[in-house]
Amino acid sequence: RARSRNPFARRDAADDGPRARFSELLPYILEQRGLMAFVVLLSVLGAAASLGQPLLVQRVVGVVQEGGQLGVLVWALVGLVVVSGVLSGYQHYLLQRMGEGIVLSSRRTLVRRILRLPISEFDTRRTGDLVSRVGSDTTLLRAVLTQGLVEAIGGAVTFLGAIIAMLIIDPVLLSLTVLVVAVSVVAVVGLSGRIRVASQRAQRKVGDLAASVERAIGAIRTVRASNATDREIRTIEADAEGAWEMGIKVAKASAVVVPIAGIALQASFLVVVGVGGFRVASGAITVGDLVAFILFLFLMIMPLGQAFGAVTAVNQALGALGRIQEIVKLPVETDGDAELAGRL
Repeated sequence: RARSRNPFARRDAADDGPRARFSELLPYILEQRGLMAFVVLLSVLGAAASLGQPLLVQRVVGVVQEGGQLGVLVWALVGLVVVSGVLSGYQHYLLQRMGEGIVLSSRRTLVRRILRLPISEFDTRRTGDLVSRVGSDTTLLRAVLTQGLVEAIGGAVTFLGAIIAMLIIDPVLLSLTVLVVAVSVVAVVGLSGRIRVASQRAQRKVGDLAASVERAIGAIRTVRASNATDREIRTIEADAEGAWEMGIKVAKASAVVVPIAGIALQASFLVVVGVGGFRVASGAITVGDLVAFILFLFLMIMPLGQAFGAVTAVNQALGALGRIQEIVKLPVETDGDAELAGRL
């Protein structure tokens, strides 16, 4: 058995480990197609409600400058805010529910596969590592839905709508904003691969930890009889520290990506306020136009934050899915029996 564990050591040293493609993730996501379509519809409706708010604010500013009566405009604005909040809350619940469904489905698939593997696979693989794949690896798939992938669809509508509105209001301010945003997008794309690699390594270390605990508990009588308790504790603690170190690396990689959206928003906001104030003073645009442009700027940046979160979640999920698919793709006992029977 010592020889059979060497491949695991080589995989730990590799940078990529088992790989999973996004196409392998889609079947899990699309299992609940009807609910998925409804959530996407809610996301689009929420985007429409959000896009209507800056237009109403622009109109309110114009009416105030003209000394007119606000009347229905204020109530319409309040109504849009309330509708947007209700849609967002209901969508969040449905996404959480769908995420739990993905975890359940992946666990069913993995358990059915594991219990049908040839006995030789159980001789060459550590039980704790298999348990870890069913437990912690499948849990990471939930983040695909709960951290922005589906919301990014509605976010795309918001993003495009905001871009069009900003283009109509002031193409000059829009060009400066797009330049700042483009730099942030390039940075996120370049860093996303590090998250997937770090996530894979972290999950392997968690598997090592689970395997060490399972081995020690399974042989606890032998461990006590040979007075090896302290040695086993040191071994398990070393695996726990290894999992902690890999988790810190995932946190570091994510910490680089997550603030980029905020930095892009702040930089864009400063550019818009500075240049926009100058253009208002020169008479190129009105105060209402500048206020609406700033609101659309926030609406444009928020989907970027969702997209960046989705990139992080998908890369973490693909790292975990690679370990899941590694087991799912193994031939099961019945497959081998059928092949042998065919040869005979």
